[in-house]
Amino acid sequence: PGRTQFKVVIKALSPKEVTRIYTPRPLDRNDGTFLMRYRMYGSVTKGLKIEILYGDQHVAQSPYILKEPVYHEYCDCPEEDPEVWQDMMSCPSQEPQITEDFISFPTIDLQRMLKEIPAKFSQARGAIVHYTILDNHIYRRSLGKYTDFKMFSDEMFLSLARKVRLPDVEFYLNVGDWPVEHRKANDTPGPVPVISWCGSVDSRDIVLPTYDVTHSTLETLRGVTNDLLSIQGNTGPFWENKTERALFRGRDSREERLHLVKLSKENPELLDAGITGYFFFREKEKELGKAQLMGFFDFFKYKYQVNVDGTVAAYRFPYLLLGDSLVLKQDSQYYEHFYIGLKPWKHYVPVKRNLEDLLEKIEWAKENDEEARKIAKEGQLIARELLQPHRFYCYYYKVLQKYAERQASKPEIRDGMELVPQPDDRDSVCSCHRKKPLREDL
Repeated sequence: PGRTQFKVVIKALSPKEVTRIYTPRPLDRNDGTFLMRYRMYGSVTKGLKIEILYGDQHVAQSPYILKEPVYHEYCDCPEEDPEVWQDMMSCPSQEPQITEDFISFPTIDLQRMLKEIPAKFSQARGAIVHYTILDNHIYRRSLGKYTDFKMFSDEMFLSLARKVRLPDVEFYLNVGDWPVEHRKANDTPGPVPVISWCGSVDSRDIVLPTYDVTHSTLETLRGVTNDLLSIQGNTGPFWENKTERALFRGRDSREERLHLVKLSKENPELLDAGITGYFFFREKEKELGKAQLMGFFDFFKYKYQVNVDGTVAAYRFPYLLLGDSLVLKQDSQYYEHFYIGLKPWKHYVPVKRNLEDLLEKIEWAKENDEEARKIAKEGQLIARELLQPHRFYCYYYKVLQKYAERQASKPEIRDGMELVPQPDDRDSVCSCHRKKPLREDL
């Protein structure tokens, strides 16, 4: 909008209520739309008033009034009726990936899982966490040495439990990289439902949004710079001013990434690829060199982004889609929860697994600039829709709900499980209007 900035003022509707609300400047998405983020450090019972000003003029229907109580992130105040909550959150009625994931599991036999999963999966990879959610409290035990990433699942389940009453449910979450259940539905014995952050065409794991996008959403405005929202306001120069080359930066977690660097050395006019850290192929560092780390926002100075798998699906893919560049995506057996909504040649340009057609695809994009720009925009728009914060909450809830409906016996708190406590929040006032008074309070 030129030199004048939009200004957003968010405050308690009632002058008697005082709360701290952090509102940074709006993010300009460079296409006539803006994103406004805010974080509350206290709750309001009477509601919020949101004013959107351009200069000193109100914009559109400003001021916007939210008359209901509005709670900050750490306020433990779940909506008791999940239907009401899902409606309030505009959750989609269907998530195609969830429907597909549960086809193999018409019923879930907890007794069989108790016998089988700890023995079968916790030894080899050692990254399984056994959860029980009972009466909206979360309990867990770790099975194996490599379960540190449970901090990400803990924080999301706790956050969800603060917002809506969760079904009673008992399940196993794989916090490792690779999907683990490779048995087919007609095998004997058949597969068991293990929940993972990444799926693959030859596995039967039930997929949740990755720890990366989940943490990015929960930590927005709390010190994480590369979150799914901030990316959208930092997409680099306008399309016509971007460098007309493809970019890749990343660790050496797959051989194709080393191949990328060789291609880049031979075709610097088309591709700028570099390895920023050697861990798997240290002997290759002398030959290929080590590239400087690069701020993620700087990626979008380039017109084309190369997305190549890491150990599994490259978890940067959602961020690349949200930028304003064309994503060239390597064909992969791995997928995240939202890939099912994407189409090649509509939302991204597909590249063969061995990258043999990558240079040809970059050439195509250069020669068909308008078409390339259109695909980049379509990819960005679908990612904006599928990767909104509320969609992650809806998705997590729907997986737990669908799972709970199929359990053949009641979930229990097993030996060795500990309660995962809600975080202590002494800094902010939280008076929940939904809480039913305890019997002794009556």
